[in-house]
Amino acid sequence: MNRLAADEPSDQVLLVENRGRARWLWLNRPTRRNALNEELVTALDSALTDAEDDPSTHVLVIAGKGKSFCAGADLRHLLGLSDNGVHPITFLEQVSALFTRIERSRLPVVALLHGHAIAGGIELALACDVVIAADDTLIGDGHVRNSLIPAGGGSVRLARRVGDAMARHLMLTGASLPAHVLKSCGWPFATVPHDELHAAGEREADLLAAHAGPAQARMKQLLAALDDVPTHAALSAELEAFRTHWDETRVADAVRTFVTGSERSNQAR
Repeated sequence: MNRLAADEPSDQVLLVENRGRARWLWLNRPTRRNALNEELVTALDSALTDAEDDPSTHVLVIAGKGKSFCAGADLRHLLGLSDNGVHPITFLEQVSALFTRIERSRLPVVALLHGHAIAGGIELALACDVVIAADDTLIGDGHVRNSLIPAGGGSVRLARRVGDAMARHLMLTGASLPAHVLKSCGWPFATVPHDELHAAGEREADLLAAHAGPAQARMKQLLAALDDVPTHAALSAELEAFRTHWDETRVADAVRTFVTGSERSNQAR
């Protein structure tokens, strides 16, 4: 059994840990609240391939190091792309493809949320099969707060998980709610005290691993196929909406103002 020390230092953006039949993927950009950049997304994509190719891996668990699960896309990364003449949609297409891969993987995927799961963070969780959250985790779409719209599947998957009314509230207000509030909508699957989160993840991974095999894999394919009746076109429409919004609105200026304000706030602390 390969166990990571609780505060093991590493310059790797993704840490991989084998726990019996489960493979744990730890988002490891704690100083950025595990915000998604190209390096982390590429590492997740590669780790998913490795896990699917390993016959001894029956379950994936995705968790975050530091204070949060994932605070969304790294806005500095989006600005850097834009400043260098690269449209952010190129990166977000990569993100969207990864989340679809996770959703359609033959392996069941568990997400363990704590701290914050916002914007790209909630979109990552929405692509997973089972989500368990610390009960005080703040979960929200959050894009509109930074003059953005989703591009990682949020506009497609969120309503399917929490219902149309709650999804519209989260997306149109940018609000974040404690996980135990969202649990009343049926998602996430479970909420637990913060100090019980990883143990709950291990129990769920064991339950899923106990039924690994062709039936479970085909069940996942069936569920993805049923969800995907309108999804492919919807995901494409979401990406096109992001592209148009970025091109026709001064989004980069709004994002830059937010990033600059956050940096000044952090320096003042």
